[in-house]
Amino acid sequence: MSITEMARMGGNMSTEGRFEGKTALITGSTSGIGLGIAEALAAGGARIVLNGLGDRQEIDRTRDRLAFEYSVPVVYSDADLSMASAVGEMVAFAEDTFGSVDILVNNAGIARDNLLMRMTEADWDDVVNTNLSSLYRLCRPLLRGMTRARWGRIVNIGSVVGRMGNAGQTNYVATKAAAEGFTRALAQEVGSRHITVNAVAPGFIATDMTEALNDDQKQTMLSRIPLGRMGEAGEVANLVAFLVSDAAAYITGETIHINGGLYMA
Repeated sequence: MSITEMARMGGNMSTEGRFEGKTALITGSTSGIGLGIAEALAAGGARIVLNGLGDRQEIDRTRDRLAFEYSVPVVYSDADLSMASAVGEMVAFAEDTFGSVDILVNNAGIARDNLLMRMTEADWDDVVNTNLSSLYRLCRPLLRGMTRARWGRIVNIGSVVGRMGNAGQTNYVATKAAAEGFTRALAQEVGSRHITVNAVAPGFIATDMTEALNDDQKQTMLSRIPLGRMGEAGEVANLVAFLVSDAAAYITGETIHINGGLYMA
């Protein structure tokens, strides 16, 4: 199933026309969940700023396909989120191109897994810098435009392991748990300006990363999920599309889990 098809799944929830006139910046949006989110928001008429790493020719094809299929402007930035200067350049590029960013989805993340006793300081710093510090680097400048407009939507993509924990991922889990606290604090700061800030915590989602697992690993995980299957990127994308729409204007400071029952808060 393609990302396009997955982005259209989820209770036949249509996003058509919901985001016309809005600009959405989605980090880590050249594949997987991030690309599904970009698809869903483009389908709703949003102008899209893609960001991520990968084969540049494939990324260019993705950018051109989204622009053609949904008749919206789509641009791409290869900013390294671990570098403050690169993030600043991406923000300037997005605002110079579209005037403002109305919707920010902090989806990008990396993992450097190891037991804590064996984890290097570089592995800790890389994950914290990319997964957590990037939230500060993006939200801080983009809030200026949202505050002026008195409208904005921020969604931080966390993980089920931010609540459950996971051996061998103390660095990654720490960033995902911290993202939930960041979400709640920022939501209190900017709510009076009609800016909502929420987190989405996916569980076991079918992506290129999960495809790398062997059959035994997949079966072990599936045995813990009451719904008995992996989630689809499009299901996460539809949840994000709802949260950044006007239909979710009274939801802020929340972490919404989408994990098939793997974790029930």
